[in-house]
Amino acid sequence: MGDDELNELRQRRMAQLQQQQNAELQEADQQRQIDQQIQMVLMQVLEPQARERLNTIKLAKPDFARAVEQQIVMLARQGRLSSTQKITDAQLKQLLAQLVPQKKDFNIRRVG
Repeated sequence: MGDDELNELRQRRMAQLQQQQNAELQEADQQRQIDQQIQMVLMQVLEPQARERLNTIKLAKPDFARAVEQQIVMLARQGRLSSTQKITDAQLKQLLAQLVPQKKDFNIRRVG
């Protein structure tokens, strides 16, 4: 393998890495824009106490909070939320209670 071939391989590899990095940056930028849009919708439809509760949930259970956010955004986009009245903390609690999976109680008893 000559120096010319080695330089060509290096240049191809560098170009490939740059393309990959650019794709990752574009993807991160798109995700950031989507997150900003979601936050804007949430600010429009949630009262401050409800947003605070949702942020607290996001710290403890990020996946669950993401699902709740998506549910609220979907309701807002479908027009199922009143544009004049924001979701209160109590209403958010009700929504959370509906979305939380029901826990099953297991009762283990020893016989004998």
